[in-house]
Amino acid sequence: MITVPLATVASQTLTINLNNQSCQLAVYTLGLDADAHLYLDLSVAGVPILNTKICRNVARLLLGAGYRGFVGDLMFIDTQGDTDPVASGLGSRYELVYLLPSELPA
Repeated sequence: MITVPLATVASQTLTINLNNQSCQLAVYTLGLDADAHLYLDLSVAGVPILNTKICRNVARLLLGAGYRGFVGDLMFIDTQGDTDPVASGLGSRYELVYLLPSELPA
């Protein structure tokens, strides 16, 4: 498992190498106040893999998306409870982790 470094901001993009995959991630908030949710976009080498995927606690983001060419999976983890991630806790309470293929259920 690899922790993806995120800042405590409502909208951010980053490029990171995950298991020899050149990944571009966008993490952003859509909605207002109580209806706001965190979303993720993922591209690998410029090829879109996920767009506007809602982020939930301990829910694999790419479940069933292996045919799209991404190896492994991504997941948010609430380190202090069991709530869905919000921007104000990114990089501290809410961690985005990359799961290696060997860490995924068969």
